[in-house]
Amino acid sequence: MSDTPPQLTRATPDPLPEDAAAAGLMSRTLRSLRVDLTPLRESREYRLLFTGQGVSFAGTMVTYVAVPYQAYSLTHSSLTVGLVSLVEFVPILAISLLGGALADAVDRRRMVRLTEIGMCVVSAGLLVNAALPHPRLWALFLAVACAAALDSLQRPSLDALLPRIVEPQRLQSALALDFIRGEVGQLLGPALAGLLIAVVGLPGTFGVDIASFAVSLTALSLMRRVPPPAGAERVSLRSIAAGLRYAASRQDLLGTYLVDINAMLFGMPTALFPQLATHFGGPAVLGILYASPALGSFLASATSGWIRSVRRHGKAIAIAAAAWGAAIALLGFASALWVAVLCLVAAGAADCVSGLFRATVWNQTIPDAMRGRLAGIEMLSYTSGPALGNLEAGVVASLAGLRASIVSGGIACVAGTVVLCAALPRFWRYRASA
Repeated sequence: MSDTPPQLTRATPDPLPEDAAAAGLMSRTLRSLRVDLTPLRESREYRLLFTGQGVSFAGTMVTYVAVPYQAYSLTHSSLTVGLVSLVEFVPILAISLLGGALADAVDRRRMVRLTEIGMCVVSAGLLVNAALPHPRLWALFLAVACAAALDSLQRPSLDALLPRIVEPQRLQSALALDFIRGEVGQLLGPALAGLLIAVVGLPGTFGVDIASFAVSLTALSLMRRVPPPAGAERVSLRSIAAGLRYAASRQDLLGTYLVDINAMLFGMPTALFPQLATHFGGPAVLGILYASPALGSFLASATSGWIRSVRRHGKAIAIAAAAWGAAIALLGFASALWVAVLCLVAAGAADCVSGLFRATVWNQTIPDAMRGRLAGIEMLSYTSGPALGNLEAGVVASLAGLRASIVSGGIACVAGTVVLCAALPRFWRYRASA
């Protein structure tokens, strides 16, 4: 028998009930923030799609930087760079509804694969043009227009593919993973592009994009077929009109479209970043401004486990859109770079949250036979807003000044969100089923 006094035989005291409760709460909170990797573990098809599209998107972001760089190198004109970007909008406007109809009528995996091949050919054309002794400017305009047209055909099929390869209860988690994949591409792709342009030149830079398509095409070839749903309608003006009528009949869907368009129309300050950078140090900080919203979106995606417990999706979308507007309004008052960066990070996080819930509403409530056509309408909503928003920001800045444009745009975004929620009560009250 030990002579050790009884009070010394206990190594540590029992935790107090309050300490155990606090530890349990902390553990549950951390678990709720952690991104859910279950879709990657459970679905072979999703693993292939996630990997292939992740590599392909990073390559696309490399070209996204290389094309305007080459346009400026050839002309030394920022106007030309803007016109190259504007060329994208016309094919998207003209073709996205057709792309949605095709997504409901053909094998969606095959549609994605064929358009990936087309995009690879476009990148090969850019490589050949860049290797010429005197590259042609018109080739850049043609390549951008062709890439936008192919993206308009591909995106609806790609968006409509996800609910067919992921279990319904894993859909939100898969969407969060897709957002993370996209933000990583937006953060790393431009940085890689700058390095490649400096080290291997433009032809080699476009060559990296071509190699990324090889990875995505291999992954798509390994996936199983995803045939159209039973009774799918053939591509026609009538089928496209049916999709438009369906969207117009649902206030909850209209709310997701209109709230996002409102936020981007009034609260999209990207066109003002070059001018804003002059207040914080010049061109050296321009990249920081562009990267800050993507960083905020990445952080929100990486801690998005909590979204699974939210059911009031209409309110979540509206509040996140209003938070975007508020952060943009505060950006207009920023007097230091770090304040501006915090505002843009907060705005990017809010935009990500809004996007996650919008995508959840779309994928959980739209019938599979309609999903492609509605994805085409969605594409119009999230591409037209930024294009028109940058135009609005530039016009107001030219009339009232830089900061007035940013602040008024953010305030108008918040006010517009409130008006839309009042006009669309079923959107505001929308609640997802368990």
